[in-house]
Amino acid sequence: MLKSVHLLMEQAVTENVFPGGVLLVSKAGRILFHEAYGQTNIFTGQTVSLNTIFDLASLTKPLASALAAMMLIQENKLSLDQELGSILPELKHTPKAKIQIRHLLKHTSGLPDYRPYYIALNHLPAAAASRKKALHEYLIAEPLVSGIGEKTQYSDIGFMVLEWVIDLVAENRLDRYVQKKIYDPLGLADLFFVDLEQPIPDKAYAATEVCPWRHMVLNGMVHDDNAYAMGGISGQAGLFGNALAVHGLLMELLNTYSGLYSPIFDSDLVRLFLKSGPAPDRALGFDVPSRENSSSGDLFDKTASVGHLGFTGTSFWMDLNQEVEVILLTNRVHPSRMNEKIKAFRPRLHNEVMKCI
Repeated sequence: MLKSVHLLMEQAVTENVFPGGVLLVSKAGRILFHEAYGQTNIFTGQTVSLNTIFDLASLTKPLASALAAMMLIQENKLSLDQELGSILPELKHTPKAKIQIRHLLKHTSGLPDYRPYYIALNHLPAAAASRKKALHEYLIAEPLVSGIGEKTQYSDIGFMVLEWVIDLVAENRLDRYVQKKIYDPLGLADLFFVDLEQPIPDKAYAATEVCPWRHMVLNGMVHDDNAYAMGGISGQAGLFGNALAVHGLLMELLNTYSGLYSPIFDSDLVRLFLKSGPAPDRALGFDVPSRENSSSGDLFDKTASVGHLGFTGTSFWMDLNQEVEVILLTNRVHPSRMNEKIKAFRPRLHNEVMKCI
């Protein structure tokens, strides 16, 4: 049924779009396709399996940080309209005081997209607590690049601020909070953060970059430079997982969105978070298909689809009306982030999947 999709994945490995990957496709809750391809590490030749754990990179934003915010709203500890000045005293008398939680989730806060904080942080003692304190100082000082709510500017910085909020309001670290409230109750043992101050969990990981400043092949350690400097736990990156675990989480969201009972999520809140406006407007913590040249291809419903991309070569897209879910996990940055062939591959793959199902 999905032979052409299988051939496309094999072709991608042969043409070095990525060394290895796993593709999972489901419709109406039924897994139609779940296959592994290529190598986890080009230096050892180890092959990818369905259990291979990938660095999910920015999938952390929707699958950890946004869901943590959703849970705190559900627990009446936070609200979408709440302003940062009322939560973080350090921001009370700054231009950021009026930024709402909604602005952070929709990337309309006015904060810049990225800053290489890791360069300075790496000169500090390695303890994550001292580096986090220094990071907060950088976030306080970071100037806005546009007016609050004026335009959509995808922002790692905004999700670093969101993590700060979550840690404070939850009275628990982001990774521990989502593990306790979401992943553990759903039995998602293969969705987790890697705390670099602890032994790395003994799993089969897909290697990422031969890092020019860390001078090693990254394997089981977060690729994102800023997240690495923070000890592996961050609001914009740091989540690891395999395709089946990501599917388990997305299915819980999709089922809840469709009105089925969830012991974890409130259905009205899930529908609010997944409500997609026309691009460039975004859902709350989730991306939506761009008007033209979307990585989701041409056949996902542009008015009712959400997803996200990860820098390491990961992605998921969900068509909420057709109940279709496509999860593509790859290590395209292995051995170098300069390989950008996946940009042209993603829409081709998604179009082929949608034609087949």
